[in-house]
Amino acid sequence: MTTLPKSAQFVIVGAGIHGLSTAWQLAMALEARKRGGGKDIIVLDKTAPGAGASGIACGLLRGFYMTEAMHPLIRHSLDVWTYDRITFGFQQVGYVSCGEANQLPDYERIHRSQNANDYPSDLYVGGEAHKFLRSLWPDIEVNGIDVALHEKCSGYSGTRQALRGLAEKCAEYGVNIISGVEATGYDVTNGRVSKVRTNLGDIACDAVVLGLGAWTPKHWALLGRPSRIDCHYQDGGMVKDRDMWTYWRLVEAEVWIDEPYLTAQKKDPPIFKAELMNTPVVDPATGKQLGDSTYVYWKYAAERTRKPGLQGGGLPVKIGPEAVVDPYRHANDLYQPGDAWRDYFCAAMAQFMPRRFKDIRKNYIERKSGGIGAFTPDNLPILDWILPNVYMIADSNHGYKFTGVGKLVARHLASGERVGELQPFAFSRYAEGRTFGKTNSNSPWV
Repeated sequence: MTTLPKSAQFVIVGAGIHGLSTAWQLAMALEARKRGGGKDIIVLDKTAPGAGASGIACGLLRGFYMTEAMHPLIRHSLDVWTYDRITFGFQQVGYVSCGEANQLPDYERIHRSQNANDYPSDLYVGGEAHKFLRSLWPDIEVNGIDVALHEKCSGYSGTRQALRGLAEKCAEYGVNIISGVEATGYDVTNGRVSKVRTNLGDIACDAVVLGLGAWTPKHWALLGRPSRIDCHYQDGGMVKDRDMWTYWRLVEAEVWIDEPYLTAQKKDPPIFKAELMNTPVVDPATGKQLGDSTYVYWKYAAERTRKPGLQGGGLPVKIGPEAVVDPYRHANDLYQPGDAWRDYFCAAMAQFMPRRFKDIRKNYIERKSGGIGAFTPDNLPILDWILPNVYMIADSNHGYKFTGVGKLVARHLASGERVGELQPFAFSRYAEGRTFGKTNSNSPWV
């Protein structure tokens, strides 16, 4: 039977990427400053580490963000992923994003910002983009592609191995991870949380860190925070009464492959992603148009498919301000992708690499693959104190790649110092005219 400690200096709720990364980094930071260590930290999860979105994510690290404030976070995340590549299973294969001419100014700005933040990337335009892509995949269909960005430091990690690795790092520094314990409420005294209520009893604490993914709106409400807010923008505009949280259904897929998936140099390929906002997906086998635009990505995924295979995805589908979060993952039949998505994904793969993937639909792995995420009003993270002693990491479903957020939050918690990279993502931005605006993409993640 699980016995809960009566108290802890830090209680972290949620044992996904954010909770585990923050716990490990905080233990190291406290120890380095001689202010304590892992023994002062408890991580609670109502199921087990990785039971939410972290455990089923595609597992990418990529820096392709039109919001430049995200690039420093990605750079710190790279430091964490490469801290112990073996334990985290990090495959640094790179990332290639392809677009049309309408996004060229965005690609140029991203390229400048990435390199300014020591996250090297190369930009290719027009015929140079085609030449670069064919140097990797000689059989790629380049019609419609006008620009390509190659991030050299990006890559992916199998979710099971990465989460095991983070849990091992926590254990190495004495962090107590307790599974099967659900935080059910909070005792608030003079505006501060004095105890975390759980299904097995209360834990007194000095500070709480929330890394809850899809369960963030539930705990936001438990803490008495508003369900709707006004958003003020840098251009002076304002949108009143926005939903604080919006759920989106995530669509990803897995396919087996019949031949090795390698570059022309017989190396592991970069992650491939393309957004062609004016180019429909057409099924090469039937000629049927399956979508008005193209958005698709994929990477090697034998860790998940258990034999040579690829995992990828496309644009999420908006649900709204309410959703059924439990049961989560593949246990929830409400949010599974249907045949239309399967056809779209396989047709998009075949459209770009017809020789390799002409018949890939027959290799689609017919199993549940759904999940949902809770997005903020501007689809970018909130990283801030939401009560004087409650710090919230609300990733707006950017989460898996952002191990560096845990590193930065830990620095702030251990030192009390202001961390500049976190400031653009303060909750106060919505009231202060710093709400992020819409980007030139159909994706809410960019």
